[in-house]
Amino acid sequence: QVQLVESGGGLVQAGGSLRLSCAASGRSFSTYTIGWFRQAPGKEREFVAARNWWGGSPLYADSVKGRFTISRDNAINTAYLQMSSLVPEDTAVYYCAATTRHMTTNQIEYEYWGQGTQVTVSS
Repeated sequence: QVQLVESGGGLVQAGGSLRLSCAASGRSFSTYTIGWFRQAPGKEREFVAARNWWGGSPLYADSVKGRFTISRDNAINTAYLQMSSLVPEDTAVYYCAATTRHMTTNQIEYEYWGQGTQVTVSS
């Protein structure tokens, strides 16, 4: 079992940056693939980024490629989503998720979820 808690959301102006954190507790965090997803008002939850537990090249949605960076520090059981050049379309509740499977964009394959953190980008 893994428990996930996101933090770092807030209100930011367009063009600004935020770093989201995902603190994990429980066993074997370092062996879980971590994913970030987001859900904007009135829309379905969508994939943002993912990273395997051993590192390697991460996976990004086209809409955030070049602006967002996913990373993790297994020593402190924390994953991050560094977001830069934010635009109003990035406004959403952001969720981190974990899976024992390999890196995937399919949210159905993620077994554990955090409660989400709100990111609001003003124009």
